[in-house]
Amino acid sequence: MNFNSIVPWLPVVAVLLHVIEEFAWPGGFADWYRWYAPDRAASITTPWLVGINALYVAMAVFAGALFPRPYGVAFWLVVASIAAANAIFHLRATIRMRTYSPGVVTGLLFYLPLAVYGFYSFSIHGLASWSTVLQAAAIGPAFHFYSAYRHRRRVAALKST
Repeated sequence: MNFNSIVPWLPVVAVLLHVIEEFAWPGGFADWYRWYAPDRAASITTPWLVGINALYVAMAVFAGALFPRPYGVAFWLVVASIAAANAIFHLRATIRMRTYSPGVVTGLLFYLPLAVYGFYSFSIHGLASWSTVLQAAAIGPAFHFYSAYRHRRRVAALKST
């Protein structure tokens, strides 16, 4: 098997390994996240966690299936950008709280290298324009800020009912 035939599917492998770390082995992410962000705890539900992770796995599969078409490469970079932002979230939380954040290991070992490889390699080999690279790089952090905002909104809505 040629390494280039593996590249489209690297996000799928990384996401699945990350989900395993968060929820199966060693697991505990849901409780940890509620402890880490008590202001959002009411919004961190099992259906939400299952849904957002299923969506993320589907996005990674979709990116692999569309690769190497230009929009497939762009989508691959968006998935990698979200992954890198998630790795930074876990690293920051681990440092801030001085405790293990379920997901930090796979975030550092797989998510960050995946993003660095994809952004660097796809741009220098002409698979992605600089515009595509910059837009994809902005989407990852934007998604995480938007997610935190939505959690706070859901908690506020729950309190007002």
